[in-house]
Amino acid sequence: MRTPGHDFELAAGFLYTESLITSGDDIEIIAYCDEEDSGTQSSGLSSLQNIVNVRLTEGLDLDAESGWQRNFHANASCGLCGKMTIESVRQQVQPLNSGFHANQGVFYKLNDQLRKAQSVFEKTGGLHAAGLFDEKGELLIIREDIGRHNAVDKVIGHALLADLVPLEQHILMVSGRASFEIVQKALFARIPIIAAVSAASTLAVDLAEEGNLTLIGFMRGQSMAVYSCPERVHRE
Repeated sequence: MRTPGHDFELAAGFLYTESLITSGDDIEIIAYCDEEDSGTQSSGLSSLQNIVNVRLTEGLDLDAESGWQRNFHANASCGLCGKMTIESVRQQVQPLNSGFHANQGVFYKLNDQLRKAQSVFEKTGGLHAAGLFDEKGELLIIREDIGRHNAVDKVIGHALLADLVPLEQHILMVSGRASFEIVQKALFARIPIIAAVSAASTLAVDLAEEGNLTLIGFMRGQSMAVYSCPERVHRE
């Protein structure tokens, strides 16, 4: 289940954060079913526009890197959709070596910026959001979705299709909790810092520490809890 909109980004981001592809060049075509047949996008949201076809580059071996067992079943709260075990994620994710850092004051303004940009949440109160920020705390990309994992995939998918990955000089902020799956996705995109409005799970903290990723929770106003790698947060 997902919130319609930015569906190609969602598909691309999901494939990337599942480690099925390693760059945007691995994707030859992304299209709705009706687009593929007619060459044009129909008006409104047809049933076919709930299905996205992704054609990967000829010769791409999906099992060349990992040979993971997979059982794809994605829903709004699903992150470990294709991976059979948490341990398989740990084996695939490489620790970050980014020297990126940001001043403490930068983090204090992230939540307000994200909240002001949540146009659909403002009307419905029902969507999560993920936002990508630069080192100065400027919001570069925001995506909203009923599932926070979907929102993260859309942000990363946008960056992938725009040839911006790896995102080694960026901060990811998410509404809600910071889960193991969100840390996993950030590590694959090489994002060095995650800030979340709410708490982080124990598994998320463990993976962040293993991956040398800075994980921040309870990011509200001028308060925050830094769970891992605090050296990236510079006091002014």
